[in-house]
Amino acid sequence: MRSCPFIFVCLVVSVLSITGSFVEDCQAKAPTEKEATDAMLKAVAFFRENASAGGGYVFQITSDLKRREGEGIVGTTTAWMEPPATPSVGSAYLEAYQLTGEPVLLEAAKETANALIRGQLESGGWDTKIEYAPEDRKRYAYRVDGTHAKNANNRTTFDDDKTQSAIRFMMQLDKELQFKDAAVHKCAMTSLDAVLQSQYPCGAWPQSYQGQLAATPDKPIKASFPETWSRTYTKTSYGVFYTLNDNTISDLIETLLDAWEVYGDKAYLQGAVRGGDFLRWAQLPQPQPGWAQQYDADMHPVWARKFEPPAVSGGESQGVLRILLDLYQRTAADEKDAKRFLEPVPDALAYFKKSLRSDGKLARFYELKTNRPLYFTLDYQLTYEDTNMPTHYGFIVTSGLNSIERRYQKLLETPVEKLNVRKPRAVAKRSPKFDSQVQKIIAQQDARGAWVEPGRLAYHKEDQEADMIRSVTFRKNLLTLAQWISANR
Repeated sequence: MRSCPFIFVCLVVSVLSITGSFVEDCQAKAPTEKEATDAMLKAVAFFRENASAGGGYVFQITSDLKRREGEGIVGTTTAWMEPPATPSVGSAYLEAYQLTGEPVLLEAAKETANALIRGQLESGGWDTKIEYAPEDRKRYAYRVDGTHAKNANNRTTFDDDKTQSAIRFMMQLDKELQFKDAAVHKCAMTSLDAVLQSQYPCGAWPQSYQGQLAATPDKPIKASFPETWSRTYTKTSYGVFYTLNDNTISDLIETLLDAWEVYGDKAYLQGAVRGGDFLRWAQLPQPQPGWAQQYDADMHPVWARKFEPPAVSGGESQGVLRILLDLYQRTAADEKDAKRFLEPVPDALAYFKKSLRSDGKLARFYELKTNRPLYFTLDYQLTYEDTNMPTHYGFIVTSGLNSIERRYQKLLETPVEKLNVRKPRAVAKRSPKFDSQVQKIIAQQDARGAWVEPGRLAYHKEDQEADMIRSVTFRKNLLTLAQWISANR
Protein backbone atom coordinates (compact mmCIF):
# COMPACT_ATOMS: atom_id res chain seq x y z
CA MET A 1 0.00 0.00 0.00
CA ARG A 2 2.92 2.37 0.73
CA SER A 3 3.86 2.36 -2.94
CA CYS A 4 0.54 3.94 -4.05
CA PRO A 5 1.50 7.59 -3.33
CA PHE A 6 4.73 7.11 -5.24
CA ILE A 7 2.87 5.60 -8.18
CA PHE A 8 0.34 8.43 -8.08
CA VAL A 9 3.10 11.06 -8.08
CA CYS A 10 4.80 9.32 -10.99
CA LEU A 11 1.54 9.26 -12.92
CA VAL A 12 0.92 12.94 -12.26
CA VAL A 13 4.45 13.84 -13.34
CA SER A 14 4.02 11.73 -16.47
CA VAL A 15 0.68 13.30 -17.32
CA LEU A 16 2.06 16.80 -16.74
CA SER A 17 5.07 15.98 -18.86
CA ILE A 18 2.90 14.64 -21.69
CA THR A 19 0.51 17.59 -21.39
CA GLY A 20 3.40 20.04 -21.40
CA SER A 21 4.89 18.39 -24.45
CA PHE A 22 1.49 18.49 -26.17
CA VAL A 23 1.08 22.20 -25.43
CA GLU A 24 4.62 22.95 -26.58
CA ASP A 25 3.98 20.87 -29.71
CA CYS A 26 0.76 22.78 -30.46
CA GLN A 27 2.52 26.08 -29.85
CA ALA A 28 5.39 25.01 -32.07
CA LYS A 29 2.94 24.21 -34.85
CA ALA A 30 1.24 27.60 -34.74
CA PRO A 31 2.06 29.38 -37.99
CA THR A 32 3.60 32.79 -38.19
CA GLU A 33 1.89 35.63 -39.99
CA LYS A 34 4.62 35.53 -42.63
CA GLU A 35 4.05 31.81 -43.24
CA ALA A 36 0.31 32.33 -43.64
CA THR A 37 0.76 35.38 -45.88
CA ASP A 38 3.34 33.62 -48.03
CA ALA A 39 1.04 30.60 -48.41
CA MET A 40 -1.89 32.84 -49.36
CA LEU A 41 0.05 34.81 -51.95
CA LYS A 42 1.63 31.66 -53.35
CA ALA A 43 -1.81 30.09 -53.77
CA VAL A 44 -3.16 33.18 -55.49
CA ALA A 45 -0.18 33.37 -57.86
CA PHE A 46 -0.59 29.71 -58.81
CA PHE A 47 -4.33 29.93 -59.28
CA ARG A 48 -4.17 33.07 -61.41
CA GLU A 49 -1.41 31.64 -63.57
CA ASN A 50 -2.67 28.07 -63.99
CA ALA A 51 -6.38 27.83 -63.19
CA SER A 52 -7.50 31.02 -64.91
CA ALA A 53 -9.12 31.21 -68.33
CA GLY A 54 -9.07 34.84 -69.44
CA GLY A 55 -9.26 35.85 -65.80
CA GLY A 56 -12.24 33.58 -65.14
CA TYR A 57 -12.42 30.13 -63.59
CA VAL A 58 -14.12 26.73 -63.76
CA PHE A 59 -15.23 24.18 -61.15
CA GLN A 60 -12.14 21.97 -61.15
CA ILE A 61 -9.00 21.02 -63.03
CA THR A 62 -6.76 17.99 -62.73
CA SER A 63 -3.49 18.38 -60.85
CA ASP A 64 -1.54 17.98 -64.09
CA LEU A 65 -3.56 20.95 -65.49
CA LYS A 66 -4.62 18.93 -68.56
CA ARG A 67 -8.37 18.53 -67.96
CA ARG A 68 -10.94 21.11 -66.89
CA GLU A 69 -14.63 20.95 -66.03
CA GLY A 70 -17.55 23.23 -65.43
CA GLU A 71 -20.90 21.58 -66.04
CA GLY A 72 -19.16 19.84 -68.90
CA ILE A 73 -15.69 19.54 -70.43
CA VAL A 74 -14.05 22.91 -71.08
CA GLY A 75 -10.75 24.09 -72.49
CA THR A 76 -8.26 26.73 -71.41
CA THR A 77 -10.15 29.57 -73.12
CA THR A 78 -13.51 28.99 -71.39
CA ALA A 79 -14.62 30.24 -67.97
CA TRP A 80 -17.68 29.09 -66.06
CA MET A 81 -20.26 31.27 -64.33
CA GLU A 82 -22.08 29.16 -61.76
CA PRO A 83 -20.65 29.34 -58.22
CA PRO A 84 -18.09 28.26 -57.10
CA ALA A 85 -16.55 29.37 -60.43
CA THR A 86 -15.76 32.86 -61.73
CA PRO A 87 -17.90 35.25 -59.62
CA SER A 88 -17.23 33.28 -56.42
CA VAL A 89 -13.47 33.29 -56.95
CA GLY A 90 -13.56 37.02 -57.68
CA SER A 91 -15.55 37.65 -54.51
CA ALA A 92 -13.00 35.63 -52.52
CA TYR A 93 -10.16 37.77 -53.87
CA LEU A 94 -12.02 40.93 -52.94
CA GLU A 95 -12.93 39.77 -49.44
CA ALA A 96 -9.38 38.55 -48.79
CA TYR A 97 -8.09 41.97 -49.89
CA GLN A 98 -10.49 43.73 -47.52
CA LEU A 99 -9.25 41.52 -44.68
CA THR A 100 -5.52 41.79 -45.34
CA GLY A 101 -4.91 44.82 -47.53
CA GLU A 102 -2.54 42.85 -49.79
CA PRO A 103 -2.53 44.77 -53.13
CA VAL A 104 -2.16 41.65 -55.28
CA LEU A 105 -5.57 40.46 -54.10
CA LEU A 106 -7.25 43.60 -55.37
CA GLU A 107 -5.38 43.16 -58.66
CA ALA A 108 -6.73 39.60 -58.85
CA ALA A 109 -10.29 40.78 -58.12
CA LYS A 110 -10.03 43.41 -60.86
CA GLU A 111 -8.66 40.81 -63.26
CA THR A 112 -11.69 38.59 -62.60
CA ALA A 113 -13.99 41.59 -62.98
CA ASN A 114 -12.44 42.27 -66.38
CA ALA A 115 -13.11 38.66 -67.32
CA LEU A 116 -16.77 39.16 -66.43
CA ILE A 117 -16.95 42.44 -68.34
CA ARG A 118 -15.71 40.61 -71.43
CA GLY A 119 -18.44 38.01 -70.91
CA GLN A 120 -21.36 40.35 -70.34
CA LEU A 121 -24.02 40.02 -73.04
CA GLU A 122 -25.96 42.74 -74.81
CA SER A 123 -29.01 41.55 -72.84
CA GLY A 124 -27.20 42.69 -69.71
CA GLY A 125 -26.27 39.51 -67.89
CA TRP A 126 -24.29 36.33 -68.45
CA ASP A 127 -24.84 32.91 -69.95
CA THR A 128 -23.52 29.68 -68.41
CA LYS A 129 -19.96 30.25 -69.65
CA ILE A 130 -17.66 32.86 -71.19
CA GLU A 131 -15.59 32.19 -74.29
CA TYR A 132 -12.32 34.07 -74.82
CA ALA A 133 -11.01 32.48 -78.05
CA PRO A 134 -11.76 34.89 -80.94
CA GLU A 135 -13.56 32.31 -83.08
CA ASP A 136 -15.71 31.12 -80.17
CA ARG A 137 -16.64 34.67 -79.21
CA LYS A 138 -18.32 35.17 -82.57
CA ARG A 139 -21.16 32.91 -81.40
CA TYR A 140 -22.09 35.31 -78.58
CA ALA A 141 -23.49 38.83 -78.41
CA TYR A 142 -20.85 40.14 -76.01
CA ARG A 143 -21.47 43.77 -75.15
CA VAL A 144 -17.83 44.88 -75.34
CA ASP A 145 -17.33 43.29 -78.76
CA GLY A 146 -19.83 45.62 -80.44
CA THR A 147 -21.08 44.10 -83.68
CA HIS A 148 -22.11 40.45 -83.73
CA ALA A 149 -24.13 38.05 -85.87
CA LYS A 150 -27.93 38.28 -85.74
CA ASN A 151 -28.22 34.74 -84.40
CA ALA A 152 -25.50 35.21 -81.77
CA ASN A 153 -26.31 33.89 -78.30
CA ASN A 154 -27.69 36.77 -76.22
CA ARG A 155 -29.25 34.71 -73.42
CA THR A 156 -28.91 36.11 -69.92
CA THR A 157 -29.57 33.26 -67.50
CA PHE A 158 -30.69 33.63 -63.91
CA ASP A 159 -30.43 29.89 -63.27
CA ASP A 160 -28.16 28.64 -60.46
CA ASP A 161 -27.20 32.16 -59.31
CA LYS A 162 -25.02 32.72 -62.39
CA THR A 163 -25.90 36.29 -63.34
CA GLN A 164 -26.91 37.25 -59.80
CA SER A 165 -23.58 36.24 -58.24
CA ALA A 166 -21.71 38.16 -60.94
CA ILE A 167 -23.74 41.29 -60.24
CA ARG A 168 -23.18 41.06 -56.50
CA PHE A 169 -19.41 40.76 -57.00
CA MET A 170 -19.29 43.65 -59.47
CA MET A 171 -21.31 45.86 -57.13
CA GLN A 172 -19.05 45.18 -54.17
CA LEU A 173 -15.94 45.81 -56.26
CA ASP A 174 -17.50 48.99 -57.62
CA LYS A 175 -18.06 50.15 -54.05
CA GLU A 176 -14.50 49.21 -53.03
CA LEU A 177 -13.14 51.25 -55.96
CA GLN A 178 -15.36 54.18 -54.87
CA PHE A 179 -17.32 53.94 -58.12
CA LYS A 180 -14.36 55.43 -60.01
CA ASP A 181 -13.56 52.52 -62.33
CA ALA A 182 -15.72 53.36 -65.35
CA ALA A 183 -15.72 49.84 -66.84
CA VAL A 184 -16.66 48.15 -63.56
CA HIS A 185 -19.39 50.72 -62.85
CA LYS A 186 -20.82 50.45 -66.37
CA CYS A 187 -20.96 46.66 -66.11
CA ALA A 188 -22.76 46.79 -62.76
CA MET A 189 -25.27 49.40 -63.94
CA THR A 190 -25.99 47.56 -67.19
CA SER A 191 -26.60 44.29 -65.40
CA LEU A 192 -28.90 45.87 -62.81
CA ASP A 193 -30.87 47.60 -65.56
CA ALA A 194 -31.33 44.17 -67.14
CA VAL A 195 -32.66 42.74 -63.88
CA LEU A 196 -35.30 45.47 -63.69
CA GLN A 197 -36.16 45.23 -67.38
CA SER A 198 -36.55 41.45 -67.24
CA GLN A 199 -39.03 41.56 -64.37
CA TYR A 200 -42.57 40.72 -65.43
CA PRO A 201 -45.38 43.16 -64.53
CA CYS A 202 -46.55 40.67 -61.87
CA GLY A 203 -43.14 40.88 -60.14
CA ALA A 204 -41.76 37.52 -61.25
CA TRP A 205 -38.73 36.80 -63.43
CA PRO A 206 -38.17 34.25 -66.18
CA GLN A 207 -35.32 31.79 -66.00
CA SER A 208 -33.62 33.52 -68.93
CA TYR A 209 -33.87 36.83 -70.76
CA GLN A 210 -32.79 37.91 -74.23
CA GLY A 211 -33.90 41.54 -74.25
CA GLN A 212 -37.65 41.01 -74.64
CA LEU A 213 -40.27 39.64 -72.29
CA ALA A 214 -43.05 37.22 -73.19
CA ALA A 215 -46.57 38.65 -72.99
CA THR A 216 -48.08 38.04 -69.56
CA PRO A 217 -50.96 39.49 -67.52
CA ASP A 218 -50.33 43.00 -66.21
CA LYS A 219 -51.73 42.19 -62.78
CA PRO A 220 -50.78 39.36 -60.43
CA ILE A 221 -52.99 36.28 -60.38
CA LYS A 222 -53.29 34.08 -57.30
CA ALA A 223 -51.64 30.70 -57.78
CA SER A 224 -53.94 27.72 -58.06
CA PHE A 225 -53.90 24.03 -58.89
CA PRO A 226 -54.54 23.03 -62.50
CA GLU A 227 -57.57 20.82 -63.07
CA THR A 228 -55.30 18.17 -64.59
CA TRP A 229 -51.60 17.81 -65.31
CA SER A 230 -49.58 15.46 -67.47
CA ARG A 231 -47.77 12.62 -65.71
CA THR A 232 -45.28 12.46 -68.56
CA TYR A 233 -42.70 15.05 -69.55
CA THR A 234 -44.25 17.66 -71.87
CA LYS A 235 -40.99 18.92 -73.44
CA THR A 236 -42.22 22.52 -73.13
CA SER A 237 -39.78 25.42 -73.47
CA TYR A 238 -39.65 26.63 -69.88
CA GLY A 239 -37.26 29.60 -70.04
CA VAL A 240 -40.12 32.14 -70.02
CA PHE A 241 -41.97 30.66 -67.03
CA TYR A 242 -42.10 32.42 -63.68
CA THR A 243 -39.10 30.61 -62.19
CA LEU A 244 -38.45 29.83 -58.55
CA ASN A 245 -36.37 26.78 -59.50
CA ASP A 246 -32.94 26.73 -57.82
CA ASN A 247 -33.96 29.88 -55.89
CA THR A 248 -33.82 32.05 -59.03
CA ILE A 249 -36.28 34.70 -57.85
CA SER A 250 -34.94 34.63 -54.29
CA ASP A 251 -31.41 35.31 -55.60
CA LEU A 252 -32.69 38.19 -57.74
CA ILE A 253 -34.50 39.78 -54.80
CA GLU A 254 -31.37 39.49 -52.66
CA THR A 255 -29.31 41.08 -55.46
CA LEU A 256 -31.69 44.04 -55.74
CA LEU A 257 -31.69 44.56 -51.98
CA ASP A 258 -27.89 44.63 -52.05
CA ALA A 259 -27.99 47.08 -54.97
CA TRP A 260 -30.32 49.36 -53.03
CA GLU A 261 -27.83 49.39 -50.14
CA VAL A 262 -24.79 49.97 -52.36
CA TYR A 263 -26.25 52.64 -54.64
CA GLY A 264 -29.19 54.05 -52.65
CA ASP A 265 -31.49 53.91 -55.68
CA LYS A 266 -35.04 53.12 -54.59
CA ALA A 267 -35.79 51.56 -57.98
CA TYR A 268 -33.89 48.52 -56.73
CA LEU A 269 -35.91 48.44 -53.51
CA GLN A 270 -39.13 48.67 -55.51
CA GLY A 271 -38.05 45.80 -57.77
CA ALA A 272 -37.25 43.64 -54.76
CA VAL A 273 -40.61 44.47 -53.16
CA ARG A 274 -42.48 43.59 -56.36
CA GLY A 275 -40.62 40.28 -56.36
CA GLY A 276 -41.70 39.66 -52.78
CA ASP A 277 -45.30 40.47 -53.59
CA PHE A 278 -45.18 37.97 -56.45
CA LEU A 279 -44.00 35.29 -54.04
CA ARG A 280 -47.00 36.05 -51.85
CA TRP A 281 -49.29 35.55 -54.85
CA ALA A 282 -47.43 32.40 -55.84
CA GLN A 283 -48.19 30.58 -52.58
CA LEU A 284 -50.52 27.72 -53.42
CA PRO A 285 -53.84 27.41 -51.56
CA GLN A 286 -54.67 25.08 -48.71
CA PRO A 287 -54.17 22.25 -48.09
CA GLN A 288 -50.73 22.72 -49.71
CA PRO A 289 -49.65 26.32 -48.99
CA GLY A 290 -46.16 25.94 -50.43
CA TRP A 291 -44.58 26.96 -53.72
CA ALA A 292 -43.88 25.24 -57.03
CA GLN A 293 -40.61 25.44 -58.94
CA GLN A 294 -42.17 27.23 -61.91
CA TYR A 295 -45.53 28.65 -62.99
CA ASP A 296 -47.13 29.50 -66.32
CA ALA A 297 -48.93 32.78 -67.00
CA ASP A 298 -52.10 31.31 -65.45
CA MET A 299 -50.14 30.75 -62.21
CA HIS A 300 -50.38 26.98 -62.45
CA PRO A 301 -47.40 24.75 -61.59
CA VAL A 302 -45.86 23.34 -64.79
CA TRP A 303 -43.12 21.03 -66.04
CA ALA A 304 -39.57 22.27 -66.59
CA ARG A 305 -36.93 19.57 -67.20
CA LYS A 306 -37.83 15.89 -67.44
CA PHE A 307 -37.24 15.44 -63.71
CA GLU A 308 -39.03 18.64 -62.58
CA PRO A 309 -42.80 18.04 -62.64
CA PRO A 310 -45.68 20.31 -61.64
CA ALA A 311 -45.56 19.88 -57.86
CA VAL A 312 -45.14 21.59 -54.53
CA SER A 313 -41.42 21.87 -53.82
CA GLY A 314 -39.97 21.09 -50.42
CA GLY A 315 -36.68 22.61 -51.58
CA GLU A 316 -37.47 25.90 -53.28
CA SER A 317 -40.27 26.64 -50.79
CA GLN A 318 -37.70 26.89 -48.00
CA GLY A 319 -35.74 29.36 -50.12
CA VAL A 320 -38.91 31.41 -50.54
CA LEU A 321 -39.53 31.47 -46.79
CA ARG A 322 -35.99 32.66 -46.14
CA ILE A 323 -36.13 35.49 -48.68
CA LEU A 324 -39.52 36.62 -47.36
CA LEU A 325 -37.95 36.91 -43.91
CA ASP A 326 -35.03 38.81 -45.48
CA LEU A 327 -37.42 41.18 -47.23
CA TYR A 328 -39.24 41.98 -44.03
CA GLN A 329 -36.03 42.48 -42.06
CA ARG A 330 -34.36 44.66 -44.67
CA THR A 331 -37.35 46.79 -45.73
CA ALA A 332 -39.55 47.19 -42.65
CA ALA A 333 -38.09 50.62 -41.84
CA ASP A 334 -38.71 51.92 -45.39
CA GLU A 335 -41.63 49.94 -46.77
CA LYS A 336 -45.21 50.41 -45.62
CA ASP A 337 -46.93 47.24 -44.51
CA ALA A 338 -43.74 45.18 -44.73
CA LYS A 339 -45.33 42.65 -42.39
CA ARG A 340 -47.22 41.32 -45.40
CA PHE A 341 -44.05 39.43 -46.29
CA LEU A 342 -44.43 37.44 -43.08
CA GLU A 343 -48.06 36.46 -43.70
CA PRO A 344 -47.34 33.34 -45.81
CA VAL A 345 -44.89 31.92 -43.27
CA PRO A 346 -47.05 30.30 -40.52
CA ASP A 347 -49.27 28.30 -42.89
CA ALA A 348 -46.29 27.16 -44.95
CA LEU A 349 -44.33 26.05 -41.88
CA ALA A 350 -47.28 24.10 -40.49
CA TYR A 351 -47.87 22.41 -43.84
CA PHE A 352 -44.27 21.37 -44.41
CA LYS A 353 -43.89 20.12 -40.84
CA LYS A 354 -46.80 17.77 -41.50
CA SER A 355 -45.14 16.74 -44.78
CA LEU A 356 -41.79 15.66 -43.31
CA ARG A 357 -40.57 12.22 -44.27
CA SER A 358 -39.90 9.62 -41.60
CA ASP A 359 -36.18 10.53 -41.75
CA GLY A 360 -36.92 14.16 -40.88
CA LYS A 361 -36.20 15.40 -44.40
CA LEU A 362 -38.49 16.78 -47.10
CA ALA A 363 -39.24 15.45 -50.54
CA ARG A 364 -38.23 17.82 -53.33
CA PHE A 365 -41.65 17.23 -54.89
CA TYR A 366 -45.11 16.69 -53.40
CA GLU A 367 -47.95 15.64 -55.67
CA LEU A 368 -50.55 18.32 -56.30
CA LYS A 369 -53.71 17.81 -54.23
CA THR A 370 -52.73 14.38 -52.77
CA ASN A 371 -49.47 15.62 -51.17
CA ARG A 372 -47.79 12.26 -51.76
CA PRO A 373 -44.00 12.56 -52.20
CA LEU A 374 -42.95 12.19 -55.84
CA TYR A 375 -39.68 10.73 -57.08
CA PHE A 376 -38.24 9.47 -60.37
CA THR A 377 -36.97 6.14 -61.59
CA LEU A 378 -33.64 5.83 -63.37
CA ASP A 379 -35.46 6.14 -66.71
CA TYR A 380 -37.27 9.29 -65.49
CA GLN A 381 -40.72 7.92 -64.83
CA LEU A 382 -42.69 9.38 -61.94
CA THR A 383 -42.94 7.12 -58.92
CA TYR A 384 -43.91 7.19 -55.26
CA GLU A 385 -40.87 5.08 -54.35
CA ASP A 386 -37.55 6.65 -53.28
CA THR A 387 -35.36 3.77 -54.44
CA ASN A 388 -33.18 3.56 -57.56
CA MET A 389 -33.41 7.28 -58.26
CA PRO A 390 -31.04 9.26 -60.51
CA THR A 391 -28.13 10.57 -58.44
CA HIS A 392 -27.48 13.88 -60.25
CA TYR A 393 -30.41 15.68 -58.61
CA GLY A 394 -31.63 16.19 -55.05
CA PHE A 395 -35.01 14.47 -54.89
CA ILE A 396 -34.75 14.50 -51.08
CA VAL A 397 -33.74 17.72 -49.30
CA THR A 398 -32.69 18.69 -45.79
CA SER A 399 -35.28 20.41 -43.64
CA GLY A 400 -34.42 23.86 -42.34
CA LEU A 401 -37.91 24.42 -40.97
CA ASN A 402 -36.84 24.76 -37.34
CA SER A 403 -34.24 27.44 -38.07
CA ILE A 404 -36.72 29.28 -40.31
CA GLU A 405 -39.32 29.22 -37.54
CA ARG A 406 -36.83 30.45 -34.93
CA ARG A 407 -35.85 33.35 -37.15
CA TYR A 408 -39.50 34.15 -37.85
CA GLN A 409 -40.27 34.32 -34.13
CA LYS A 410 -37.21 36.48 -33.48
CA LEU A 411 -38.25 38.95 -36.19
CA LEU A 412 -41.71 39.23 -34.67
CA GLU A 413 -40.13 40.12 -31.33
CA THR A 414 -37.63 42.67 -32.72
CA PRO A 415 -38.61 46.37 -32.85
CA VAL A 416 -38.75 47.68 -36.42
CA GLU A 417 -36.05 50.29 -35.80
CA LYS A 418 -33.57 47.52 -34.92
CA LEU A 419 -34.35 45.17 -37.79
CA ASN A 420 -31.97 46.29 -40.52
CA VAL A 421 -29.07 47.44 -38.40
CA ARG A 422 -26.00 46.19 -40.25
CA LYS A 423 -23.46 44.67 -37.91
CA PRO A 424 -19.80 45.07 -38.87
CA ARG A 425 -18.11 42.02 -40.32
CA ALA A 426 -17.32 39.57 -37.54
CA VAL A 427 -13.63 39.66 -36.66
CA ALA A 428 -12.08 36.22 -36.35
CA LYS A 429 -10.06 35.53 -33.21
CA ARG A 430 -6.91 33.50 -32.79
CA SER A 431 -7.34 30.18 -31.01
CA PRO A 432 -5.38 26.90 -30.88
CA LYS A 433 -8.04 25.31 -33.06
CA PHE A 434 -7.87 28.12 -35.61
CA ASP A 435 -4.06 28.00 -35.59
CA SER A 436 -4.16 24.26 -36.19
CA GLN A 437 -6.61 24.68 -39.06
CA VAL A 438 -4.38 27.24 -40.75
CA GLN A 439 -1.25 25.17 -40.17
CA LYS A 440 -3.00 22.22 -41.82
CA ILE A 441 -3.95 24.37 -44.82
CA ILE A 442 -0.34 25.50 -45.19
CA ALA A 443 0.96 21.93 -44.84
CA GLN A 444 -1.46 20.65 -47.49
CA GLN A 445 -0.23 23.15 -50.07
CA ASP A 446 2.11 21.64 -52.63
CA ALA A 447 5.34 23.20 -53.88
CA ARG A 448 3.49 25.04 -56.63
CA GLY A 449 1.05 26.65 -54.22
CA ALA A 450 -1.88 24.38 -55.16
CA TRP A 451 -4.23 22.46 -52.92
CA VAL A 452 -4.63 19.03 -54.50
CA GLU A 453 -7.23 16.55 -53.31
CA PRO A 454 -8.60 13.20 -54.45
CA GLY A 455 -11.64 13.62 -56.66
CA ARG A 456 -13.56 12.56 -59.68
CA LEU A 457 -14.02 13.97 -63.14
CA ALA A 458 -17.73 14.29 -63.78
CA TYR A 459 -17.67 14.57 -67.58
CA HIS A 460 -14.44 13.02 -68.85
CA LYS A 461 -15.10 9.36 -69.57
CA GLU A 462 -11.54 8.15 -69.06
CA ASP A 463 -9.75 8.09 -65.70
CA GLN A 464 -12.63 9.53 -63.71
CA GLU A 465 -10.77 9.24 -60.42
CA ALA A 466 -8.02 11.85 -60.35
CA ASP A 467 -6.14 14.32 -58.18
CA MET A 468 -8.07 17.56 -58.48
CA ILE A 469 -7.63 21.28 -57.91
CA ARG A 470 -11.05 22.69 -57.05
CA SER A 471 -12.25 26.29 -57.00
CA VAL A 472 -14.45 25.65 -53.96
CA THR A 473 -11.40 24.50 -51.94
CA PHE A 474 -9.24 27.38 -53.18
CA ARG A 475 -11.91 29.88 -52.15
CA LYS A 476 -12.40 28.29 -48.72
CA ASN A 477 -8.67 28.10 -47.93
CA LEU A 478 -7.95 31.58 -49.25
CA LEU A 479 -10.60 33.13 -47.02
CA THR A 480 -9.52 31.08 -44.00
CA LEU A 481 -5.93 32.27 -44.40
CA ALA A 482 -7.08 35.87 -44.88
CA GLN A 483 -9.29 35.71 -41.79
CA TRP A 484 -6.43 34.28 -39.71
CA ILE A 485 -4.00 36.93 -40.93
CA SER A 486 -6.54 39.62 -40.08
CA ALA A 487 -7.07 38.10 -36.63
CA ASN A 488 -3.33 37.88 -36.06
CA ARG A 489 -2.96 41.58 -36.68
